[in-house]
Amino acid sequence: MAASENDRVGSVETRGIEPVPDAERHGHASQMFWTWFAANISILGLPLGAALVSFRGLNIWQAAVVAILGSFGSFALVGALSIAGKRGGAPALTLSRAVFGVRGNAGPTLVTWLSRLGWETINTTTAAFALLALLDAAFGIRRNTVLTVVCLLVFIGCTLLISGLGHATIMWINRWASYIFGLLNLVVIIFLATTVDWDKVFHAPVGSVSAMVVGVGMIAAGTGIGWANTGADYARYLPRRIPGGRLVAASAFGAGIPLVVLISLGSLLAAGEPNLASASDPVSAINTMLPSWMSIPYLIAAFGGLLLSNHLSVYSAGLTMITLGIRVRRTLAVGLDVVVTFAGGIYFILIAKDFYGPFITFLTLLAVPINAWVGVFAVDLILRRSYDGAALMDVGRSSRYWFRGGIAWAAMIAWAAAIVVGLLFTEASTSATDVWFSGPLSHSWIGSNGLGWVVTLLLAAAVYAVLRRFDGTVREEASGRRPQQQVLPAPAARELS
Repeated sequence: MAASENDRVGSVETRGIEPVPDAERHGHASQMFWTWFAANISILGLPLGAALVSFRGLNIWQAAVVAILGSFGSFALVGALSIAGKRGGAPALTLSRAVFGVRGNAGPTLVTWLSRLGWETINTTTAAFALLALLDAAFGIRRNTVLTVVCLLVFIGCTLLISGLGHATIMWINRWASYIFGLLNLVVIIFLATTVDWDKVFHAPVGSVSAMVVGVGMIAAGTGIGWANTGADYARYLPRRIPGGRLVAASAFGAGIPLVVLISLGSLLAAGEPNLASASDPVSAINTMLPSWMSIPYLIAAFGGLLLSNHLSVYSAGLTMITLGIRVRRTLAVGLDVVVTFAGGIYFILIAKDFYGPFITFLTLLAVPINAWVGVFAVDLILRRSYDGAALMDVGRSSRYWFRGGIAWAAMIAWAAAIVVGLLFTEASTSATDVWFSGPLSHSWIGSNGLGWVVTLLLAAAVYAVLRRFDGTVREEASGRRPQQQVLPAPAARELS
């Protein structure tokens, strides 16, 4: 099916969060491959691999297995949740109204928006540092305040252009930029591989099985789980007839291939550079490992990889902002989003003494409610037969998704309970002496090994699966009796098989 005028490369996408009609659906499952390939070709995957060796004591073969399971597995979940986008034609957090209620959904939506803004600020500041280093390496231009602001504006301008144009342009950019920046990354990877201390690699001791289990969780949490609530945003233009299994496979392989290569290389490099895992600025840390002539392609690749990830995040953040109730056009929502990240970049680069530590600590706390949302939403997706397009856009009492007082209490209780339990296993700190929050179970085996997110997700799923059976408003909504509105056609049950 041909693309509509609203979704053409180079044209501004005018659709906001309203569901995409069947007549305007187009594309193939391979689009999800390029979406997640582009988002994960950044050199920033190297420190994850280094952490497996430096912090978890794994050898290269164990690290490779962990990388495969964590990367492919977490993005298979992203692909599975993106089925909701194909099914309902709307962004993930808009579809979430059908799960939490039109008022109850405000909590998960706000948390998601704050998290997206946070990671965009990290991307923006890191990219500005990469561009400053590139100007120094290529032209000998030293960093100053004015140049720093200019570098921030360049990155934000590129992000705004791509995200502002919208879905079709993002899909096109993802594919072709993946070839360009993927090739640059490959050049850097081959060179870095020649610097590996192979003797240390092959004589590294074998780590424990429990360390591998923890490593899988660490990789999953650091890669796919962070994107789990955005997959539907990019699948909403796809035709319903595309089997859900293809979306799962395309997402898993699209992200898994570059991540496994980068994480494995990071594991190799850690044999000779153990500090790579704990570097506060991984771009600069890796740059110091390269000769000056190699720094230029590396920094270009780092800048491009961050840009490919950031425009996806900004696009989703704009849709999330509209879902939150801010009544603006999608393009304006994107513009407001980058203004906030620009202000954050200015503060963290020019004013704050410590940037990464406090901010990542804050984002660690936000990850708990996001994982709880994933658990609830995943169960609903498995059990749900359809989404009501009109009800998704109706936030009043007449909406089918009003439930009781605008809240689906089975989902809200499950979400809240999982957050509380998840925080019990969470410690957020910038250092051993600067602890922001420490749950009473944070030093248990689960907590100290970073597996609290697994407990959060599974508990949310289990509690919701039980509570929804006793919630009359959920059963009534599932029957489609209230109110009598046209329901979008349901996909075949085989989608999730």
